[in-house]
Amino acid sequence: MQQGQVRIIAGKWRGRKLQVPDIKDLRPTPDRVRETLFNWLAPMIAGAHCLDVFAGSGALGFEALSRGAAHVVMVDQARVVVELLKAELVQFGANNAEVYQAKVPEQLQKPRHPFDIVFLDPPYQSNLLLPCCHYLEGQGFLADSAYLYLEASEVIKDNELPKNWRLIKTRQAGQVAYHLAQREKAHHD
Repeated sequence: MQQGQVRIIAGKWRGRKLQVPDIKDLRPTPDRVRETLFNWLAPMIAGAHCLDVFAGSGALGFEALSRGAAHVVMVDQARVVVELLKAELVQFGANNAEVYQAKVPEQLQKPRHPFDIVFLDPPYQSNLLLPCCHYLEGQGFLADSAYLYLEASEVIKDNELPKNWRLIKTRQAGQVAYHLAQREKAHHD
């Protein structure tokens, strides 16, 4: 695995590269997986408000911006990652994105606008994926029919997710199981 860079696949920044911070457990989503993911999201991405929770290299957040997302918030737990992403946003001239450092999920900042698309790709050993799902659902972060990209080392089951989320796509590529879930508006009786 070439340490160092990931390439933006499509959109206005197609072919531009992002630096990958040299941090243990940081593995950018493979190109092939990103390509599939953004094919799934193609109808939803233009004008979407996106949250990239374990931003890392920023590959998912920048890809969303490149393809016309209205606004992207990138969050990471490591200061070095946040500083690099901030610098890259300036380099790319992206004024519709923000980056902040937070311990996830409890320090996530309430959005001004609910998120239409959320990317959740935590370090596999962290066991943070499902707690993040339940936190985002419970704390009002999500638009009524939000889409959620979930990446893990094993396939997730519907019944592990919040009740009003449905898995609509599941694929496996090597050591990566990746999923697209859709949120249905919660029905309060």
